[in-house]
Amino acid sequence: MSTPAFKLEVRSKIWLETGGKPVFGRGREVLLRLIQNGSSINAAAKTMGIPYRKAWTYIDAMEKRLGFPLVNRQKGGVGGGTSSLTPEAVQMLDKFTALQQGMQGMIDDKFHDLFHE
Repeated sequence: MSTPAFKLEVRSKIWLETGGKPVFGRGREVLLRLIQNGSSINAAAKTMGIPYRKAWTYIDAMEKRLGFPLVNRQKGGVGGGTSSLTPEAVQMLDKFTALQQGMQGMIDDKFHDLFHE
């Protein structure tokens, strides 16, 4: 196959669903990672450029669809509230990362086989 004037690259997205409804994907992963790294839900939402209400809705929907809590919340006082991830959320993030890496490796290999003969 001749080399085109531009370089082709492959991109893919992975998300998890239950009952045809999204449960977990890149945006929700970023939200949980921000919380994991010490952000409150509000601070994580601000960093992502989304309203607090939307971040809260994402977390609530994930927890309901998965059937277990992902975020420990402590209501704010003078210094504001805090949030941390549950052990189940940390495990979910680890598994999702492993899934993404494994799938990306397979996709990269197939792409190379097909387009770089």
